[in-house]
Amino acid sequence: MSAFERKPFDSAASPVCPRIRELLYALPFLHQQAVNEIRLRVGRPVTLHTPFQVDILKHGGQPVIAEKQDLEESYRRICDFSVYSHQEEIRQGYITIRGGHRVGIGGTAVLQQGQIATVREISSLNIRIARQVYGAADELLSRVGQDIFKGLLIAGPPSCGKTTLLRDLARQLATGAGGIPKKVAVIDERGELAGTFCGIPQNDLGLCADILDHYPKGQGILQAIRALSPQFIVCDELGGQEDLEAVRQGLHAGAAVISTIHAGSMEELLRKKQGQTLLRLRAFGCVAMMDAAAVGKIAEIHKAGDLLDQIGGQHSAGAYDDPVRLYGVV
Repeated sequence: MSAFERKPFDSAASPVCPRIRELLYALPFLHQQAVNEIRLRVGRPVTLHTPFQVDILKHGGQPVIAEKQDLEESYRRICDFSVYSHQEEIRQGYITIRGGHRVGIGGTAVLQQGQIATVREISSLNIRIARQVYGAADELLSRVGQDIFKGLLIAGPPSCGKTTLLRDLARQLATGAGGIPKKVAVIDERGELAGTFCGIPQNDLGLCADILDHYPKGQGILQAIRALSPQFIVCDELGGQEDLEAVRQGLHAGAAVISTIHAGSMEELLRKKQGQTLLRLRAFGCVAMMDAAAVGKIAEIHKAGDLLDQIGGQHSAGAYDDPVRLYGVV
């Protein structure tokens, strides 16, 4: 069975310690399908999170408590019994496992010269289940149409389906939705889009997608421009000055940028400094707002120019030419 065909819940739960894993596997299939996070906390019940509720894992009618040894064993298994080889990911606070699932880590930080060197005394693990939803971007592509070539910013609150939508959007563009396949460079800084494991993408991102796994976004964008001649650059969460400079160069190279931003509403997006900055960069022709009440659904789509008018209109030519100044004007 290929990586694209495995049941997401099973592969996400596979590194959990056997005592808890077998109880997770015994859950009804429909319950498994609804879960997007499995959370283990020392001395607390194991919880299963869906977009709209939190369930407690039970055995014999009693809550299943995650003991210290359960987390220690699960952590070793998540690291493939080689914690040292995952130090860089651990410093970032998460590990990507087979299947493209991301495991967030809570514990005690070990600092060296003011920087996190590693994490010890693991107290919580959050397994975020990566699901590929084929066709998730159908509605968005239909509504945006040819404006997709002007760039797209996808906004929404946490856990509303932005990453799932972005993943399918990259796949469809790279496979030829509505025409010939497009060259898509995926800057997968956190490993959530492609879910690359041992160099092999666990998610299907299409025929003509090039994946830059765990590259910092700014560096990855510039690398893609230099070496991959992309028509589209896809990444999560733009923000820093290096990202903005890279996007500006991408625009000059003729690549359209598709990215995401956290915002619970269009009003919140327009209030956020990061949102204002991205709009003023003029990297996006449209902004799509996710529906907070319906996972994976689009609530509204706006022309970026109309939103710019709402936040005060035009910025100076100098601010556009200099992304450092641009980042500071908002």
